[in-house]
Amino acid sequence: MSASFKGSNSSKFQVSEFILMGFPGIHSWQHWLSLPLALLYLSTIGANILILTTIYQDSSLKQPMYLFLGILSVVDMGLSTTIVPKILAIFWFDAKAISLPECFAQIYAIHCFVGMESGVFLCMAFDRYVAICHPLRYPLIVTNSFITKATLFMVLRNGLFVIPVPVLAAQRHYCSSNEIEHCLCSNLGVTSLACDDRRSNSICQLVVAWLLMGGDLILIILSYALILRSIFRLNSAEAVSKALSTCSSHLILIFFFYTAVVVVSVTHLAETKNALIPVLLNVLHNTIPPSLNPIVYALRNRELREGFQKVFCLGLRKK
Repeated sequence: MSASFKGSNSSKFQVSEFILMGFPGIHSWQHWLSLPLALLYLSTIGANILILTTIYQDSSLKQPMYLFLGILSVVDMGLSTTIVPKILAIFWFDAKAISLPECFAQIYAIHCFVGMESGVFLCMAFDRYVAICHPLRYPLIVTNSFITKATLFMVLRNGLFVIPVPVLAAQRHYCSSNEIEHCLCSNLGVTSLACDDRRSNSICQLVVAWLLMGGDLILIILSYALILRSIFRLNSAEAVSKALSTCSSHLILIFFFYTAVVVVSVTHLAETKNALIPVLLNVLHNTIPPSLNPIVYALRNRELREGFQKVFCLGLRKK
């Protein structure tokens, strides 16, 4: 066993590092997955930087909906950077070892960024609710001050609320195997190696997930129920189509994000015999949405596409 141990005051041992083995069952050829993952990461960083640059330079995009999109881009880049570079280091340099503090820090960062993404989707849903259901009051409600306060609240909410997850994981006693059949430090994957009872970790993660993302999802569904009720009361078919088009990009991203969360949760709870499936789904859930979000908005939003053109034209003129 490739474990590294340090002595304690008792006769027991505590591992000093974990070994991330990568994708279970395909260790011999998993390095071939590094190319698509690297391209996915580069596209994520490039597309989200383009979104941020466009919003910053185009004054017509200084609207709450696009400002929230910019915040989502920052969160997406943070989530990808927390995960992908370590996976690539495992594949390219066989850098499988990760210290306990680094592992628990990654658990914290992943939970924090995923919770932030859910929170930003809730803010965007509220923005669309006010814009469609209370258009006359929209400039008074969704102000720059509101965006700042909502962002700070989401940062503090997720930053503080997920602390118990890595703290409880760090309190477990790891005295036997230190090899994790995963590409990243997931809470359940790490605590499965604990020699003592880990039920508190599982319960804590379940409570955090339901209170954060479950609560966000309920409020998002309520917002869109009110939005749809308001839309279908409109007499003009053109007005209905325009109102729906302003929500379509957001709805696509929400559907994909929460569907992926549910699928990953179910596969972990089901404890399938093929360990590769939940690990692969976990990695894809944390890497694909950050690259998908800017693409969906770019393809379905005319104002953003026009903003891209302005940025490209400005860049060509400077050259």
